[in-house]
Amino acid sequence: GDDAYDQAHVVERMCEIMEDMDEAQAASIYKQAQAGGAAMCGKYPLEHAEMYKEQLIRSDPMIFSDVEEENK
Repeated sequence: GDDAYDQAHVVERMCEIMEDMDEAQAASIYKQAQAGGAAMCGKYPLEHAEMYKEQLIRSDPMIFSDVEEENK
């Protein structure tokens, strides 16, 4: 929900980092995050999720991300 994020940058980086993500999915997730303050990118094994998180945070400009365990 931060106006400082550029949609093109976020969508491009999400598609580069997450192999199963296409531009339409990334744009939809971006819009959900802008509207609601957060959005789920997907369900991944913990190792993959942590790797994606680190890569997004290291983007320039940084893309904030977090990993949450799925409720069982």
